[in-house]
Amino acid sequence: MPFALIIHGHFYQPPRENPWTGEVDVEPGAAPFHDWNERIHAECYAPNIVNYPLISFNFGPTLLSWLETHHRDTYQEILNADHESVVARGGHGNAIAQAYGHAILPLCNERDRLTQVVWGLKDFRYRFGRNAEALWLPETAANDDVLALLIEQDLRYVILAPHQAKGVIDTSKPYLFLHPDGSGRSLAVFFYNGPLARAIAFERALASSRGLVEKFVSVGGDLVNAATDGETYGHHFKFGDLCLTHALTVEAKAAGLWITNYGEYLDHNPPETEIEIDNGPDGEGSSWSCVHGVGRWSRDCGCHTGGEEEWNQAWRKPLREALNFLRDDAAEKFESVGSDYLRDPWAARNDYIDVILDPKHARAEFLQPRVSQLLEMQRSALLMFTSCGWFFSDLAGIETIQVLRYAARVVDLMNQLGLDPPTKEFLELLAEAKSNRPDKGNGAEIFLRLKK
Repeated sequence: MPFALIIHGHFYQPPRENPWTGEVDVEPGAAPFHDWNERIHAECYAPNIVNYPLISFNFGPTLLSWLETHHRDTYQEILNADHESVVARGGHGNAIAQAYGHAILPLCNERDRLTQVVWGLKDFRYRFGRNAEALWLPETAANDDVLALLIEQDLRYVILAPHQAKGVIDTSKPYLFLHPDGSGRSLAVFFYNGPLARAIAFERALASSRGLVEKFVSVGGDLVNAATDGETYGHHFKFGDLCLTHALTVEAKAAGLWITNYGEYLDHNPPETEIEIDNGPDGEGSSWSCVHGVGRWSRDCGCHTGGEEEWNQAWRKPLREALNFLRDDAAEKFESVGSDYLRDPWAARNDYIDVILDPKHARAEFLQPRVSQLLEMQRSALLMFTSCGWFFSDLAGIETIQVLRYAARVVDLMNQLGLDPPTKEFLELLAEAKSNRPDKGNGAEIFLRLKK
């Protein structure tokens, strides 16, 4: 039997909509396009239509929502590709779900982590018409608690980076992760091939389709699998989409490779070896893009993207502390006031994704203006933790400003509800976050300059 080849594309952009208008404002850096969603759609999402039936993939729920509204044809082709692969791959579609707001799940509190996963799975079922077999973990960030939650949600497998395993592993086979509670419940874990993924993403492996397939063949083993950002194919690497298409439709077939997806592969190759994962420093988690665990999203760990040589990322810690403070204050008020209207406010929050996806079918209690405002406050509080807010080089970047806009929306809704937002304390915490650009000031100053 030929060896199996699985390419996974993680297609995602942070939510860019203005939290008050629901529309994406002009983003000058994306010129000549109106915004980055439009630019990357033209360079990547639309050109890869031919590849979606051939690869494993996930799309961020907020990105799919934008595509559904602004590029319905592309959106429908994505759904069609999954339906086509269900038929071709023994009932296993190429699409998998993603945690809703792309938050770093190990850094979430338990309640928010559950909502992020539940919303991601419900969004997937609503769009693709079936239950997801797996859920993409933002930045593949995981610890034992996160994988236990996936098992509790009846998911079948997860994709992680090879360095997230405890000990040396063979990426050509799946492993078995057992629930820490001793129940025997389990999850299959696929560790992607690190050197191959790195070559595709950063080392010009997409310059030649024949060269790419030669790399696949040289890896050997029963399974060759690589996971990268989907934007690699056309946005990060021009014509990368064409290289992938030719590699999979011509070169790989000529080499006799079995192009499949993880679900179909598991039917033929169930995991036999148990694995433990690296829980990172102090058990806070590990990820694919931070060698310090998940430090990139909580402190100045040394990871950065761009910026000047003398810049630092000391702003990350006070930013997270400020948003955690606002989240906790909003949660306390949501539970207190929400209990007057809802039997279980937190269960109602988990169900609120049904209203976001299809407002016409909102339950009666969700239609009350005060309840709607409380739930929208919680939605913005969840989106405050979109990972991109910490990923890049400076506090004043557009991604960080976007998470601050969600924080401003939380404060605004508290005001509308008469809930006395803790603005003074929040701004004091935020002021400790300093931009590397003196003219931008600190986090409090940036926050106060935000416009609706």
